[in-house]
Amino acid sequence: MKSRMIFHIDVNSAYLSWEAVYGISVRKDEVDLREVPSIIGGDESKRRGIVLAASIPAKKKGIRTAETVREALNKCPDLIIRPPCHGMYDKFSKAFLKEALKFSPVLEKFSIDEAFLDMTETVGQYKSPYEAACLLKDRIYEKLGFTVNIGVAPNKLLAKMASDFEKPNKVHTLFREEVPNKMWPLPVENLLFVGPATKKKLHNLGIRTIGELAHINPELLKSHIGNKHGIQIYEYANGIDRAPVEAQQADSKGYGNSITLPSDIDSLEEADTVVLSLAETVASRLRADRVKASCITVEIKDCQFRRSSHQKKLFAPTDITNEIVQAAKELYREKFRGTSVRLIGVRASDITKEEFAQMDFLSDKKKEKLRMLDQSIDAIRIKYGKDAVQRARFLGGKID
Repeated sequence: MKSRMIFHIDVNSAYLSWEAVYGISVRKDEVDLREVPSIIGGDESKRRGIVLAASIPAKKKGIRTAETVREALNKCPDLIIRPPCHGMYDKFSKAFLKEALKFSPVLEKFSIDEAFLDMTETVGQYKSPYEAACLLKDRIYEKLGFTVNIGVAPNKLLAKMASDFEKPNKVHTLFREEVPNKMWPLPVENLLFVGPATKKKLHNLGIRTIGELAHINPELLKSHIGNKHGIQIYEYANGIDRAPVEAQQADSKGYGNSITLPSDIDSLEEADTVVLSLAETVASRLRADRVKASCITVEIKDCQFRRSSHQKKLFAPTDITNEIVQAAKELYREKFRGTSVRLIGVRASDITKEEFAQMDFLSDKKKEKLRMLDQSIDAIRIKYGKDAVQRARFLGGKID
């Protein structure tokens, strides 16, 4: 049996990198956002919103993701601020995944800026796994203009851990014989599935490094953490992960968008901003293809990496942004349990091209106004670019 060879590809500072590349190549910006103090976040004039991503020069001034734009501006008054544009990010995401698929057809998209690639059957075409990863990394930069980190390992867990080593634009290996020197000295919270609550329990047991976790009595661990979770993190600490790379086929039956947040969020107000942006992108894609959806799904991944989803059937098929946003917000609130969230996804399915929709005479006039507004916004963005029109929520305002 062949030994598995897995790559984990992680885009460096994805939002900011993609904004920088778009600015240079499309807007013809004279300044590269990556080289100056800059952030992706709220509106500078209103000093509201939060920082979603920060450049290295901004981080050197003490600016961190998840802090408010006001706090960031206090640290750096000349800070350049760009609002998020998730539709554009989705295109960049698809572009780097397309390059990865040229190296292996077995790809699992982990988030908008991360993917696992099973190289077991194709790595023999290259001199070494490390060389193959370097070639992929360099090809993404040469063709698309942004950098990635790639972790090379015999399983998904170790590949992801490796890609988180020194950044940016690096390839790191983490084979089993390298685990003691490269992984065990790391803080225990760096291990996948060790969130704040688990970290506290482990600290109470005197466990502060991954190596200490790897050598604890698993029965003691199960009694304090729980059987399933305890065994899982014990195996992870020892570099054991049997999960396959689950290749996902293209799905033409639905339209979806998801995002792994730069930092976990735990407030509904923060989530509303993300949900609005994702739903707006989904709705615009529906209109572009002249189709409507009858089912909306919201997916959440919490800080413990637990995934959950919730869906809702609509009264009638729609491509109206506001209707999709409202449904998604309701679903998020029904599913949210107060735990910090690291990924949010919005999906529209049950697609139809039929023009017929059940009439609702009380709301038809309002629907038509909303549809005309959406069409006007689409037209402006097609002509002048996606940044030409921004929702008030992205500028620090609120949406009902």
